[in-house]
Amino acid sequence: MKHLILLWVTTLVVPPFAFAQTMDFAKLLAQVDKATDFDDVDCSAVVQLKKTDPENGNSDETFAIFRRDAKSTFTILQLSPEAKKGTGYLKNGEDLYTYDPSSRKFSFTSMKDSFSGSDARNSDMEKSTLAADYKVTGSTSGTLGKFDVWILELEAVNTGVTYAKQKLWVNKANSTALKAEESSPNGRLLRTSLFPSYAKVGSKLIAIRKIYVDALVTGKRTEMTISDASVKTLSDEIFTKAFLEKATN
Repeated sequence: MKHLILLWVTTLVVPPFAFAQTMDFAKLLAQVDKATDFDDVDCSAVVQLKKTDPENGNSDETFAIFRRDAKSTFTILQLSPEAKKGTGYLKNGEDLYTYDPSSRKFSFTSMKDSFSGSDARNSDMEKSTLAADYKVTGSTSGTLGKFDVWILELEAVNTGVTYAKQKLWVNKANSTALKAEESSPNGRLLRTSLFPSYAKVGSKLIAIRKIYVDALVTGKRTEMTISDASVKTLSDEIFTKAFLEKATN
């Protein structure tokens, strides 16, 4: 009889890690990517950056962004401030160029570089590719504020990524990323990213508020706000160097 009671109790008390072991976390990463990609439509929006920098001063900047995720391309045109108006970014495949309207020249740059001197990176401006870039090395179930989440430990599987390691909080309800702690290969925290607000655009979700906090400089952070998002089809010319050159004429 004692053995029967013990068996009944152990069937009720299931350790939390048992549920995590049944999850396909590689599939979950793909779902995180899919929740916010626009592979079947174009996407455009206005991006506002609010940079807080105790060393170099605070500033606000505005951009128009145009994405064509199906071809891994985007174009970004700076709208303000006036001194930087017309600065552009053009990504085609693996190549990323910046455009200087004063010299009218394009320069090759890296996806790992800072976006317009902010705490965002150029790689933050394109679609999510977590499933292709990372493997899951650890997982737990938890909460973040009012949300039930999966907390994933990620390690890069290629050298093209901006951060070698990530700790990612994923909303269980809709597979959106809510928070990321991004680190160097030796595990040193470099940046914390927060995604507190999402909105539906067409059939997809887009993070309309993003906060990037520099882990190395106290008080340094960038808040990114997305507005006027649209999934209307865009002209092919937008994804060319000629478009950026004409925009400043």
